Amino acid sequence: MHNTLLLIHSLLRWAILLAGIWAVLRAFMGVSGKTPFTGADKKAGLFYMIFFDLQLLVGLVLYFVTSPVVQTALQNMKFAMKDSVLRFYAVEHITMAVIAFVLVHIGYSKVKKASTDAKKHKTALIFFGIALILVFLLIPWPFRVAGGGRGWL
Repeated sequence: MHNTLLLIHSLLRWAILLAGIWAVLRAFMGVSGKTPFTGADKKAGLFYMIFFDLQLLVGLVLYFVTSPVVQTALQNMKFAMKDSVLRFYAVEHITMAVIAFVLVHIGYSKVKKASTDAKKHKTALIFFGIALILVFLLIPWPFRVAGGGRGWL
């Protein structure tokens, strides 16, 4: 079960990255081009949020139920804080993920409530952009030493 959930979690990372880039690019084009906020802009943010919802659900099951790395870290947090890989998964990864998740949800809500198209684009750019930066930081890329360097999938 752990390997299956880890694969799903890894695949969802790509969906989040693609949807996030799509949402941020649409917001950037809206801000720079002073274009109307369209249904495509709303859908970009919605897909970004939906993929984040699914990712958080799978991630929480991995974190609290199936991850041997996290279970090892939680058994001895003093030791885990000295080990970059254990600290990354037990603290850094989940903290950044939850913050990014909250930013996407707050951003989506604020975009819906914004009174003008310019405010909608600007709000989306700020909230979705910061969340996307956090996503890039929290992913255990293959070249990332501190995160244990997981594979591309």
